[in-house]
Amino acid sequence: MIAAAAEVSRSTFFRYFPTKEDVVLLDDVDPVMDRVMHELPAGTPLLEAVRTVVRDAFGSLDDEARALEEVRMDLARSVPEIAAILRERNSFGVEQVAAMVARGVGRDPDDPDVLLFAGVVIGTRLAAVARVHAGGPRSYTEELDVLLARLAGGIPLADAPIVTPGRPARSPA
Repeated sequence: MIAAAAEVSRSTFFRYFPTKEDVVLLDDVDPVMDRVMHELPAGTPLLEAVRTVVRDAFGSLDDEARALEEVRMDLARSVPEIAAILRERNSFGVEQVAAMVARGVGRDPDDPDVLLFAGVVIGTRLAAVARVHAGGPRSYTEELDVLLARLAGGIPLADAPIVTPGRPARSPA
């Protein structure tokens, strides 16, 4: 069906896209992100670098390409078959972000701090998705930038005391 709609033969289609899902998974943004990260000046703080990479990579897309990327990311998160392929390929995963971070800071991708930072970035991406799906007023990339900016002050609620109804608070030691 897809090949016919694109007016190409099945063999041509599958030469470029091994599966139907690969049409959605084709990612033109990751190479731009890698290029932007590579072009940042030495000494750029890592969190600022990640925000710049996201803003510049998505900002370099024209309106149609940006809208298509938003749809592609939404499908990748919401269609189980596509989500399964992404998990299998480890796309959008901690290791992918850790590899970019490791190159940026000159450490190994399996360094605990690199992995922790990558996990925080992935968690922030998930939070941005949740806010967009909850009807937030911003696009995914705008929401991601806002949430990443909030991390500059530290992890929100990291020091907040646990409040459990019906149980007395612990006294400071």
